[in-house]
Amino acid sequence: MNEALAYSIHLGSDKNRTLKAKEIAKNNPSETTSFSNNAIQNKAGLSKANKHNLRDYNNRRDLIRVVYGTNNLYNDVQRLYFQEFEQSRLEYNAKQTREDRKIKNYFNHISDSKLWDLACEFIIELGDMDYWNDKDMNYRIKMVDVYKEQVEDLMKVVPQFKVANAVIHFDETSPHMHLIGLPISDNNKRGMKKQVAKSKIFTKESLTRIQDEMRKRCIKSFNKYYEQTAELKKKQKGRNQDISVKDMNGYKDFKKQLKKNEQRLAKANLQTENLDNASKDITKILDNLKPTLMNKNNMVISSENVQRIKNFTKDVKDTNKTIRSVKDLELAIKDFEYSTNEIERENRSLKYQLEQKDDEINELKCTIKEKDEEINELNADKEELKGQLHKFKEFWRSLLKRFQEMIGFHNDEKYKYVSDDLYKNGIFDDNDNEIVNDLDRKVKTKEEIKEDKIKKKKYERF
Repeated sequence: MNEALAYSIHLGSDKNRTLKAKEIAKNNPSETTSFSNNAIQNKAGLSKANKHNLRDYNNRRDLIRVVYGTNNLYNDVQRLYFQEFEQSRLEYNAKQTREDRKIKNYFNHISDSKLWDLACEFIIELGDMDYWNDKDMNYRIKMVDVYKEQVEDLMKVVPQFKVANAVIHFDETSPHMHLIGLPISDNNKRGMKKQVAKSKIFTKESLTRIQDEMRKRCIKSFNKYYEQTAELKKKQKGRNQDISVKDMNGYKDFKKQLKKNEQRLAKANLQTENLDNASKDITKILDNLKPTLMNKNNMVISSENVQRIKNFTKDVKDTNKTIRSVKDLELAIKDFEYSTNEIERENRSLKYQLEQKDDEINELKCTIKEKDEEINELNADKEELKGQLHKFKEFWRSLLKRFQEMIGFHNDEKYKYVSDDLYKNGIFDDNDNEIVNDLDRKVKTKEEIKEDKIKKKKYERF
């Protein structure tokens, strides 16, 4: 019996940009929503994707395989922007008469805009955690060839999507691929001739078509490289109910036991269907029996035997109910399996979002550290200026004292002339002029005189 594998291809998106989210935001005080966001909307988002996909933070490159592009996702996307849009940008700018309408750098232009995503990320996964749980690394590593073909297939299925980088992760429960690229719309009438166009390329209908085609191609590649005849599990539109963690206890053991009995169960189901039909016939015959004299055409059945046969038919029906319940249990297990796989995918998505939040926190910490350093530098400059101001005040006092002595004691006309000239040109103020011409005045600045008056008032109160 061929084992069926689950397949998923997920396009990252910002749930806060949906019409539903915008309606909810209108009623929120902040006018925003906090739905999940795993879209690459700007340069910061691209940097975070680069750190996650290439694992810059934990040096586990042995479990990371780059199958398209380089080990620098950020640079790959920048190069693709230049390759795809530079000619269109130059043509657009040549038509503009106003300098402020020109686009200097299309990569930065899209990153700074809130209307478009800078890049798109697909996450592709074949096989769930239960399938890969007992597979060693030698078995898993063959998925490199499978996922390489998925990159080529996606570019064939969606020729408007240009791939920049593709990375396979082997360090989680299931080998899966992160694929990042640009959806491009050509021959546009407004703006640049070529533009990024996620919402135009990836619609609800086109994504359904892409998923259907990529599913078929993926299982074909898998069977080729693994030399198997595996099949895909049927697509499911979502689980009907949430499964609590406590309900997962013993699930794996329970499922293994169920697999051992699948063939036996199929045989038993066939037998019970036959028994069910036979028991209905027997019951009908027994119900139609009438007491009669024994002759060669009729046989008398004792009431005891009749009861035994009726009991037998009851047992058969009970057995049928039991086995039907086992079949229902099998269906429940399959639904349960799907639910756990969905939860595992959600956990991975949440883990990714948590890593993004950690990166944001680290960036904020770095910013705070930089601001603290700036504050410390400003405080140091402030103290230095205080010292220089103090030196200048002392110099000014000495200068005024010198003028006061030379004019008051020595009647030096040269000093008097210079003093008057400084006063006329606004270098000496009224206070300075009074000091140099009055020996009784103490050499003090305006601030010091003001402080003395305040102290005097306080003293007079007491």
